[in-house]
Amino acid sequence: MCSPTGMPSTEDCVVTLAKPANDAAAAEPTTMTVQLIGGPTAVFEIGGVRVLSDPTFDPHGDHVTGTRHLVKTEGPAVPVDGLGRIDVVVLSHDQHADNLDDEGRKVLQRVPLVLSTAAAAERLAGVVRALPIWQSHIVAGIDGGRLRVTGIPAQHGPQGTEHITGDVRGFVLSGEGLPTVYISGDNASLDVVREVADHAGPIDVAVLFAGRAAAR
Repeated sequence: MCSPTGMPSTEDCVVTLAKPANDAAAAEPTTMTVQLIGGPTAVFEIGGVRVLSDPTFDPHGDHVTGTRHLVKTEGPAVPVDGLGRIDVVVLSHDQHADNLDDEGRKVLQRVPLVLSTAAAAERLAGVVRALPIWQSHIVAGIDGGRLRVTGIPAQHGPQGTEHITGDVRGFVLSGEGLPTVYISGDNASLDVVREVADHAGPIDVAVLFAGRAAAR
């Protein structure tokens, strides 16, 4: 994303995009900032809205999810108390510790809106709101802007393994005069990417979850 080495960085990635030629405000480019915190966790500031993806803030060390024993090799580039205001969390799924860990669960308790799968909403009752595929939720920015968050499909593993991997959601962020941003979630299917491009394109910025979590 923001770091060419793929390592977490405290520096923001600033993406400047020219608006379409038929846009009356084309002379003013649209700016979006992305701060990579580590793994699937990043803060997006777009249209006056601050969006946090898959909160993982535990220190490095061992993490157990069911029968899987994962080892986190790097802590977050930004601690929880350095996050600042978060308006909405987009949570691809809650069932794996490399997408939502113990400290991340605490973050969910103090943000106004968390969007994820129906399964996550059931497991994290009262904290998460289900965002079905191809449905949208509008988030108002502090400056009056409006950001549309759309739920999109994601396939965590090979076809037919959904009963093992569980439900996963990706997201598209968009709005009038704003870049369209694709956040893949944990997705292993190019067919899903094509479907997203067909239904939600054109995409200006693609944020792909490309980690390689491995169990001991």
